Amino acid sequence: MDITLARTFLEIVDCGNFVRAAERLHVTQTAVSVRVQSLESQLGRKLFVRNKSGATLTPAGEQFLRYAPLLIQVWERAKHQVAVPPGLRALVAVGAELSLWSPFMLDWLVWMRRSTPQLALRTQVGLRECLMDQVSEGILDLAVLYAPQHRLGLKVELLMKEKLVLVTTAKAKKESAAGDYVYVDWGPDFAAQHNLTFPERANPGTYVGLGPLGLQYILKAGGSGYFRAHAVAPYLRNRRLRLVRGAPEFLYPAYAVYSEGADIKIMAPALAGLRHIAKLQDAPKPRKRPLT
Repeated sequence: MDITLARTFLEIVDCGNFVRAAERLHVTQTAVSVRVQSLESQLGRKLFVRNKSGATLTPAGEQFLRYAPLLIQVWERAKHQVAVPPGLRALVAVGAELSLWSPFMLDWLVWMRRSTPQLALRTQVGLRECLMDQVSEGILDLAVLYAPQHRLGLKVELLMKEKLVLVTTAKAKKESAAGDYVYVDWGPDFAAQHNLTFPERANPGTYVGLGPLGLQYILKAGGSGYFRAHAVAPYLRNRRLRLVRGAPEFLYPAYAVYSEGADIKIMAPALAGLRHIAKLQDAPKPRKRPLT
């Protein structure tokens, strides 16, 4: 079966009507209608009831909804494995949010290359919603991200209990001015907690939508802001940054998301590597002994 038909079917279900599905698929409404007719012809059942408010599933459509995502996942996995370079056993496709790549996912990539040289690796950076969609469709075998949505057919595993801490470039005896504060967008949960804790900083002068960018900004220009504890650890050790004493910390855990039907031979080593790196990051760092 043409996988495009299954993708079109799922897009209509997600949008609720043929018009918006056509816009998201970048095709005409006529093309969407033709695809649905073709799919209904192959299945021998009508899948949608169209009305003024949009399109709703028939009982047959409800049944097909259980299998359409699986069809796409199997097709994507087949494409992955056909594309495996000669001499390697299989390919693992993994995506993660940008903030997680340095150092967590980079360390995982090195671990995988050394521990499982028989596997080919394909990695990418993406936004949470896009990564979740790609895991659902089988384009990615695994995604590592913050605050994932729970979706039917996907497993969510806690990897590490990351936290956000308030750091500053100001010296210990001189607190940074209010205008030096940089608000980093860590998502709606952080925003809600942050606004309750710091109502006076509800409208910050500097707003950054990406953690690594905000961190590099204050390292270069000076200031303060909330950042991942693991990301600022090296700068705390070399004293380019310091923790703001008494400031609250916010939990920001990272998760692995993968399909319930994933190939265990591929997923087992990938998950083992993620758990290993997460355990290393959570382990307390040995303190250097003073020189005598």
